[in-house]
Amino acid sequence: MRDVLAAMMPGWLQGGTAGLATVVRTFRSAPRPPGASMLVTATGEVFGSVSGGCVEGAVYELATQVKADRQPVLVSYGISDDDAFSVGLTCGGTIEVFVEPISQQTFAELDRVREDIEASRPVGVATVIEHPDPGWLGRHLVVRPDGFEGELGSDRANQAVGDDTQGLLAAGRNSVLTYGPDGERLDAGMSVFFASYSPRPRMLVFGAIDFAAALARLGTFLGYYVTVCDARAVFATPARFPDAAEVVRAWPHNYLSEQLARGLVDERTVICVLTHDPKFDVPVLEAALRGRPVAYIGAMGSRRTHNDRMARLRAAGLSEEQLLNLHSPVGLDLGARTPEETAVSIGAEIIALQWGGSGEPLGSRAERIHHDEMPEQAPDTAAAAPQADQQVAQSEATNA
Repeated sequence: MRDVLAAMMPGWLQGGTAGLATVVRTFRSAPRPPGASMLVTATGEVFGSVSGGCVEGAVYELATQVKADRQPVLVSYGISDDDAFSVGLTCGGTIEVFVEPISQQTFAELDRVREDIEASRPVGVATVIEHPDPGWLGRHLVVRPDGFEGELGSDRANQAVGDDTQGLLAAGRNSVLTYGPDGERLDAGMSVFFASYSPRPRMLVFGAIDFAAALARLGTFLGYYVTVCDARAVFATPARFPDAAEVVRAWPHNYLSEQLARGLVDERTVICVLTHDPKFDVPVLEAALRGRPVAYIGAMGSRRTHNDRMARLRAAGLSEEQLLNLHSPVGLDLGARTPEETAVSIGAEIIALQWGGSGEPLGSRAERIHHDEMPEQAPDTAAAAPQADQQVAQSEATNA
């Protein structure tokens, strides 16, 4: 819902009804994850996607029907029959999609949910997607760390779902939970889809250079809250980084240390050091590598810069185990030259590390394309560790 929320609100505020289709379950190789949504507005405009194109036409027709008759419905789309031109997924997977009418009558709390999401406050929405009583379908419970609001159908159901989804909210996970018709645990009859809208993960970019502008643009596109930080006031200006959420003028290591001390850096945070200047990058990398675990720490530089940086970090007392968490020279080997191409190579390495990807061309691999779950631990350190002789995404001239 997050991706279509901006398009949903004008009609909701005007008292209209939209049709919202949400992927709630996936099986095997599904094109979009649970939580992916497609909106059909009161005027018939379409926003978002549930399948990347495979079943969008059928879902559009269904959402149009649902917003007219106000009756929520849960549907399943499996493998298509190419010979019969039937509606289905060509990827071989199956998705379940819940389609519901969205209006002030069906979702009175929506505007407050929007406020939470825009303010980066943790909030989640539990929606009844299966129940023997059709009157329960499409009811919502809005869950926050300090409690919940809304009405699923009974106090027992509200309490059970409100309690059980706190862990999902804290972890930022989407899931389907099953209960008895009145919210009984260890029973069946009612299914609830919980969508978590946790604050965006952070991308901290140190070094106000042209590569940082391109990376800020890509990071925002990937869903990060991007901060660009540099001590040089003449370079660290919002006008130079229009795609960043914020631009901070401070010494990088001081800013990062302060963010760590305030608990504003977590395991989802991505740190990219693009200064390739020892007086800036060594202190901030030392703070990053000594701090709490994060998703990614990368540093730009040529092989010569990398070797010098590693020697300085060792001299500062960093252990070899700590240095294994540094991805340097930063990025995958895409042969990148421009700032935009370099940003893509950095983003590709971040994505590969997050989902356990190999970085190899998909056409050369026989394994499944989609990685269903995030790896429980980082890839093998021998393979993941940065090497001085690795092929880097940037040329020596670009990185020097």
